[in-house]
Amino acid sequence: MSGKYAGGCEHIHTHSDNEPIDNHTCHCSVCKGVTGQDTTHVVFFNHGDLEVDNLDGLNRQPFNANNPDGPLELCTCATCDTPIMLDDKERRIRVIVPNLMGYDAEALPATYHAFFDPATGAATPDDGRPVCEGLRAEFVWPTPA
Repeated sequence: MSGKYAGGCEHIHTHSDNEPIDNHTCHCSVCKGVTGQDTTHVVFFNHGDLEVDNLDGLNRQPFNANNPDGPLELCTCATCDTPIMLDDKERRIRVIVPNLMGYDAEALPATYHAFFDPATGAATPDDGRPVCEGLRAEFVWPTPA
Protein backbone atom coordinates (compact mmCIF):
# COMPACT_ATOMS: atom_id res chain seq x y z
CA MET A 1 0.00 0.00 0.00
CA SER A 2 1.51 3.30 -1.00
CA GLY A 3 0.36 6.86 -0.95
CA LYS A 4 1.55 10.41 -0.49
CA TYR A 5 1.86 9.64 3.23
CA ALA A 6 2.43 6.03 4.28
CA GLY A 7 3.32 4.11 7.41
CA GLY A 8 2.50 1.10 9.53
CA CYS A 9 4.54 -2.07 9.97
CA GLU A 10 5.35 -5.08 7.83
CA HIS A 11 1.94 -6.64 8.65
CA ILE A 12 -0.39 -3.62 8.46
CA HIS A 13 0.01 -0.67 6.11
CA THR A 14 -1.70 2.70 6.28
CA HIS A 15 -1.66 5.51 3.77
CA SER A 16 -3.30 8.71 2.63
CA ASP A 17 -3.14 10.69 -0.58
CA ASN A 18 -4.96 13.55 1.16
CA GLU A 19 -3.54 16.29 3.33
CA PRO A 20 -3.97 16.02 7.09
CA ILE A 21 -6.47 18.31 8.80
CA ASP A 22 -4.22 19.09 11.78
CA ASN A 23 -0.51 18.73 12.67
CA HIS A 24 0.65 19.69 16.15
CA THR A 25 3.08 19.00 18.94
CA CYS A 26 0.97 17.73 21.82
CA HIS A 27 1.83 18.46 25.44
CA CYS A 28 -1.11 16.62 27.07
CA SER A 29 -0.67 14.12 29.89
CA VAL A 30 -2.44 11.34 27.95
CA CYS A 31 0.02 11.50 25.04
CA LYS A 32 2.91 11.65 27.50
CA GLY A 33 1.62 8.56 29.30
CA VAL A 34 0.96 6.53 26.16
CA THR A 35 4.12 7.42 24.22
CA GLY A 36 6.58 8.03 27.06
CA GLN A 37 7.68 11.19 25.24
CA ASP A 38 7.79 14.70 26.76
CA THR A 39 5.91 15.98 23.68
CA THR A 40 4.28 14.08 20.86
CA HIS A 41 4.08 15.05 17.18
CA VAL A 42 0.45 14.27 16.28
CA VAL A 43 -1.21 14.31 12.85
CA PHE A 44 -4.99 14.16 12.31
CA PHE A 45 -6.53 12.91 9.06
CA ASN A 46 -10.20 12.83 8.18
CA HIS A 47 -11.32 9.31 9.10
CA GLY A 48 -11.95 8.21 5.51
CA ASP A 49 -8.68 9.71 4.26
CA LEU A 50 -6.35 7.34 6.16
CA GLU A 51 -6.69 3.89 4.66
CA VAL A 52 -5.71 0.66 6.43
CA ASP A 53 -5.06 -2.58 4.52
CA ASN A 54 -5.68 -5.04 7.38
CA LEU A 55 -8.21 -3.79 9.95
CA ASP A 56 -8.71 -7.34 11.23
CA GLY A 57 -5.00 -7.47 12.15
CA LEU A 58 -5.36 -4.68 14.72
CA ASN A 59 -5.62 -4.95 18.47
CA ARG A 60 -7.63 -2.08 19.94
CA GLN A 61 -7.43 -0.61 23.40
CA PRO A 62 -8.65 2.65 24.95
CA PHE A 63 -6.27 5.52 24.23
CA ASN A 64 -7.02 7.24 27.53
CA ALA A 65 -6.89 4.85 30.50
CA ASN A 66 -8.75 7.46 32.58
CA ASN A 67 -11.56 7.55 30.02
CA PRO A 68 -11.83 3.97 28.71
CA ASP A 69 -15.18 4.69 27.03
CA GLY A 70 -13.77 7.73 25.19
CA PRO A 71 -13.84 7.93 21.40
CA LEU A 72 -10.18 7.17 20.64
CA GLU A 73 -8.70 3.68 20.45
CA LEU A 74 -5.00 2.93 20.19
CA CYS A 75 -4.61 0.39 17.41
CA THR A 76 -1.54 -1.86 17.43
CA CYS A 77 -0.49 -4.71 15.17
CA ALA A 78 -1.71 -8.02 16.60
CA THR A 79 1.42 -9.72 15.21
CA CYS A 80 4.29 -7.41 16.24
CA ASP A 81 2.59 -4.92 18.63
CA THR A 82 3.73 -1.87 16.59
CA PRO A 83 1.44 1.14 17.14
CA ILE A 84 -0.43 1.75 13.87
CA MET A 85 -2.87 4.62 14.53
CA LEU A 86 -5.51 6.06 16.80
CA ASP A 87 -8.97 5.28 15.48
CA ASP A 88 -12.00 7.37 16.39
CA LYS A 89 -15.05 5.25 17.21
CA GLU A 90 -17.17 8.23 16.07
CA ARG A 91 -15.45 8.00 12.64
CA ARG A 92 -14.35 11.66 12.56
CA ILE A 93 -10.55 11.28 12.53
CA ARG A 94 -7.68 8.85 12.37
CA VAL A 95 -4.46 9.94 14.06
CA ILE A 96 -0.84 9.04 13.50
CA VAL A 97 2.30 9.77 15.49
CA PRO A 98 4.92 9.88 12.74
CA ASN A 99 7.97 8.81 14.77
CA LEU A 100 6.14 5.78 16.24
CA MET A 101 3.95 4.74 13.32
CA GLY A 102 6.37 4.55 10.39
CA TYR A 103 5.73 7.95 8.81
CA ASP A 104 8.18 10.60 7.60
CA ALA A 105 7.83 13.30 10.28
CA GLU A 106 9.53 15.89 8.08
CA ALA A 107 6.82 15.47 5.44
CA LEU A 108 4.14 16.22 8.07
CA PRO A 109 5.56 19.08 10.15
CA ALA A 110 3.76 20.24 13.28
CA THR A 111 2.41 23.77 12.86
CA TYR A 112 1.67 24.65 16.50
CA HIS A 113 1.83 23.42 20.11
CA ALA A 114 -1.41 22.01 21.56
CA PHE A 115 -2.54 21.42 25.14
CA PHE A 116 0.33 23.35 26.65
CA ASP A 117 -0.20 24.00 30.36
CA PRO A 118 2.30 26.36 32.01
CA ALA A 119 1.17 25.04 35.41
CA THR A 120 3.18 21.87 34.72
CA GLY A 121 6.36 23.89 35.14
CA ALA A 122 7.58 23.13 31.62
CA ALA A 123 9.20 25.98 29.73
CA THR A 124 6.95 27.62 27.16
CA PRO A 125 8.02 26.48 23.68
CA ASP A 126 9.95 29.20 21.85
CA ASP A 127 10.36 27.74 18.36
CA GLY A 128 8.17 30.39 16.72
CA ARG A 129 5.09 28.17 16.40
CA PRO A 130 1.88 29.24 18.18
CA VAL A 131 1.28 27.78 21.64
CA CYS A 132 -2.33 26.86 22.46
CA GLU A 133 -4.17 25.65 25.59
CA GLY A 134 -6.07 23.14 23.41
CA LEU A 135 -6.36 22.53 19.70
CA ARG A 136 -5.93 25.61 17.49
CA ALA A 137 -8.94 27.92 17.71
CA GLU A 138 -9.92 27.44 14.05
CA PHE A 139 -9.92 23.63 14.25
CA VAL A 140 -13.35 22.17 13.47
CA TRP A 141 -14.10 18.52 14.19
CA PRO A 142 -15.11 16.80 10.95
CA THR A 143 -18.52 15.28 10.43
CA PRO A 144 -18.43 11.50 11.07
CA ALA A 145 -17.73 9.44 7.95
